[in-house]
Amino acid sequence: MNSSVSPAVNDRLDVSKLPGHIAIIMDGNGRWAEKRLMNRIKGHQAGADAVRRIVRTCREIGIPILTLYAFSTENWQRPEIEVTTLMSLLKKFLDSERNEMIENNIRLNAIGQIDKLPEDVRTSLKRTMDLTGKNKGMLLNLALSYGGRAEIVDMTKAIAGKARDGKIDPDSITAEIVADQLYTRGMPDPDLLIRTSGELRISNFLLWQIAYTEIFITDTLWPDFGKDEFIRILIDFQRRERRFGNVR
Repeated sequence: MNSSVSPAVNDRLDVSKLPGHIAIIMDGNGRWAEKRLMNRIKGHQAGADAVRRIVRTCREIGIPILTLYAFSTENWQRPEIEVTTLMSLLKKFLDSERNEMIENNIRLNAIGQIDKLPEDVRTSLKRTMDLTGKNKGMLLNLALSYGGRAEIVDMTKAIAGKARDGKIDPDSITAEIVADQLYTRGMPDPDLLIRTSGELRISNFLLWQIAYTEIFITDTLWPDFGKDEFIRILIDFQRRERRFGNVR
């Protein structure tokens, strides 16, 4: 796969003004397959190829953090055979991409209710995270068994427990303390959220973290999402004026 950005696009991208953290809701795998009269699983397989394209592009141009919404808490409600296949594809992805992540200085991290994943997937995930743990070139977050509301509930329980044990004064709770109890603790909030497939909702993703995130919706289905469109979205991001509630 050619990972170079086409010159016509690359000339317009200011690599000194890249977002520090990009989050993506990867939507449309099933519809991609159905449009082609294929089994939905074929769409998820094609979606894995899109993941590779975008991760490689981010590493190439210098995006520090990429968070991908890979499997939501609601996705457990899908038909059992689809969930089983998705878990198998996830394990295959972790095993097949491990060496490339090591070679390209990419650190893998997972956010969500990881304990709900099948044991073999957790084992593969932990192995990949351990082997890439010292890499500093890029952080790749996979949101797995993730839900924004579940994250906020877990955060609330953690802070309430500290208050109960006298480790924190409820009156001293700040936004920083809340953020430190989220799955994304220690990370900056996303600068840019991309959603593919044209759906106009955030689907329970990073509810706290995207308070001031720039949002871009594309009609492109995730398996068709490619490098050039991704770069064009980054160019659009660079044209936006981010005021964070202030008047300028």
